[in-house]
Amino acid sequence: MKIILTHEVTGLGAAGDVVDVKDGYARNYLVPRGFAIRWTKGGEKDVAQIRRARKIHEIATIEQANQIKAQLESVKVRLAVRSGDAGRLFGSVTPADIASAIKSAGGPDVDKRRVELGAPIKTLGSHQVSVRLHPEVAANLGVEVVAA
Repeated sequence: MKIILTHEVTGLGAAGDVVDVKDGYARNYLVPRGFAIRWTKGGEKDVAQIRRARKIHEIATIEQANQIKAQLESVKVRLAVRSGDAGRLFGSVTPADIASAIKSAGGPDVDKRRVELGAPIKTLGSHQVSVRLHPEVAANLGVEVVAA
């Protein structure tokens, strides 16, 4: 099935790309979550609009991405959350929580969709998080989760 991506999907493409994927993947995952729309001839007009919006929000060059990477890796991110006695969290830490913690720690403004968690963060302690800044540049960030 041909689809038009409306958001960046790791391993598939960026917003505005027209890609061909399996029918079930598009129908059950990408379209319901708003990551893609079905491709139509009229949808080609939407592609140009999505690409213009992407150019505004994306980091243009690798040099700029490397500068932001250096800023991110120098920031100490501490996130205070509610937890139980054994150090397990009530819920989990989301990419939106991490993006706002980066901003409040004095780091650059990061889109929550660029924060990639290897596994859900459900315990106190130190965790590694990846922030995809550019298709070729990713910043590895240490996040300290502490009890509130």
